[in-house]
Amino acid sequence: MQGNVLEWLDGSAEKYPNKIAYEDTDSSVTFFEVKQKAQAIGSYVADKIGAVNRPVAVMSGRKAITPVIFLGVVYAGCFYAPLDSSAPDYRLSHIIKQLNPAVIIADRDNAKRAESLADNIDILIAEDIIEYEIDEAKLEKISRFAKATDPLYVIFTSGSSGVPKGVITSQESLIYYIDAYNDVMDITVDDVLGNQSPLDYIAAIRDIYLPLKTGASMFIIPKQYFSIPVNLFDVLNDKKITAIGWSVSALSVPTSMGVFEHSTPKYLKKVCFSGSVMPCKCLKIWQEHLPDAKFVNQYGPTEATASCTYYIVNEKVGADDTLPIGIPYKNYSVFLLNEDNTKTPNGECGEICVSGPILALGYYNDPERTDNSFIQNPLNKNYRELIYKTGDLGRLREDGNLEFHGRKDRQIKLLGHRVELDEIDEAVKAVSNVDDCVALFNAEKETIILFYTGSATSKEIAVELRKKLPVFMLPRKMICLEKMPRLANGKIDMQTIKNNYLKEENAL
Repeated sequence: MQGNVLEWLDGSAEKYPNKIAYEDTDSSVTFFEVKQKAQAIGSYVADKIGAVNRPVAVMSGRKAITPVIFLGVVYAGCFYAPLDSSAPDYRLSHIIKQLNPAVIIADRDNAKRAESLADNIDILIAEDIIEYEIDEAKLEKISRFAKATDPLYVIFTSGSSGVPKGVITSQESLIYYIDAYNDVMDITVDDVLGNQSPLDYIAAIRDIYLPLKTGASMFIIPKQYFSIPVNLFDVLNDKKITAIGWSVSALSVPTSMGVFEHSTPKYLKKVCFSGSVMPCKCLKIWQEHLPDAKFVNQYGPTEATASCTYYIVNEKVGADDTLPIGIPYKNYSVFLLNEDNTKTPNGECGEICVSGPILALGYYNDPERTDNSFIQNPLNKNYRELIYKTGDLGRLREDGNLEFHGRKDRQIKLLGHRVELDEIDEAVKAVSNVDDCVALFNAEKETIILFYTGSATSKEIAVELRKKLPVFMLPRKMICLEKMPRLANGKIDMQTIKNNYLKEENAL
C-alpha cells in the first residue's frame, strides 16, 4: 500500500501528463496541470498557515478545479473540509464553528458567501493562488514528515440530533478503500468516470481518487441533467462515460421516465450503486439494456470510508427480487451483534458492525460523540480493537452474503408486533407505477402513513400490499407526492416530510 495519495498523483502525472484528469462542462485539467496547480496552492497555504495537520475549509462548486484545491491542501500537509455553498446559513455556520479552519479557500463564485459566514477567518481565492510560485523544498520537507495515518479530509454528515457531525478520515483508510473498490470495479486508464455525487459528499472520493491511482478521467456531470434523463444519456454518450458510481435514486429516475425507450448509454460498462436499497424492477431495466455491463451493489457508512460490503450482480434479477449487500471488501471486518453485544447467530437479524484500518479517525472536535460511536469490540477481550456500530440491521445468509434489513430506528412496535418500516418500503417499490416511497410512523395516532411518487393509485398499491404484508403492516393512509424531497446524498429527506406533512396530524 502506498502511504500517500500524492504518490498516486506523481505516478499519473509522469505517465499521462497530457491526459485529462478532471473535466466539467466549461474547463478541464490534465494530470500535469493538476500536480502543478495543486503544488502552487499547497505552497501558498503552507506559507500562509505555517503548520501541518490543520483543517482547511473549501467552498467551491462542481468544477474541475475543486479536486485540485483539495490536493493543494494535502500538499500543504493539512486536511480539507468541503462545504456545500447551497446549504443554509445555519448549517454552514455551525460547521465552520465546529471546524475552526485555519483558512477557507473559495472559488470566485463562492467568495462572497464564504466571507459572509466566516468572521476573522481569511478567505483565499482559488483562482488567485493557483499560479503561486511552487516552493519545492518546503513541499518536500512537508512530505518527508507526513504519515499514512494523517487526516486527509473531514466530511460533514447529518447527525441524528440535527447537528452535523464531521467524519475525519486518514490517508491510510482512503487508500485501503480505493484499492479494495478498484479490485472489484477494475477501473483502468481507459475508463472515463461520470461523477454524480456532490464533491462535498463521501461518494465523490471514488471519482476524485480513482483517476490519481489508475490514470482514468473524470467528468463532472451537471446536477440539472439528473432531472432530465434524456440529456443525461446524451452527455454519457458524448463524453464516452464507461464507469459510474451513483446513488440508487440517480439510477432510478431514467427508468421511471422511460428514457431507455429512446436512448442507451452505449459506452457504459461498469455500474456501482449505493446509498439506499436498489429496486430490482429498476435494475432489471438497466440489465436488459446493458447486458454486458458489470453491476455492483455497495453498502456502508461514511465512518467506514464510504462502503464496507459489495455484491456483484451476476444473475438476471426479477422485478420482485431483493439484492443482498454482499461480502466485506478486503481489509474490512463486518459482523453482526445482538442488543446485548453478543454475536448474532447466522441466519438471525443483528446490528451491522465494522472494524479494520478503514475506520474513520472519529468525529472532528467532538470527543464525546467519537467515544460513543467508535467502541471496543465486545467480542475481543484480548487487545484494543475499535469497531463502528452502524445502526443498520442485517442477516447473514448461508451463502455468506449479508442482507440489509433496514435501520434500527426504523423498527417500530405496533399492536404488539415488531414492524420494520423498510420492509413496507420494499413491498411498495415493487408495485407497478410507483417511482419512490417511504413509510413513516405516526407515534401519537399509532398509524403507518405511506408517502410515494408515481402514477399508481392508493387502491392499486393497497391491493398489491395485501398479497405480501400482514394486515397490521398495511399503511392506514397513503399520500402521493409530486416530488420526493431528497438530501444532497440522494437519500430521502424524511425530516422534511415529517415537518411538511406529518405535523398537521400531530405526528412525531
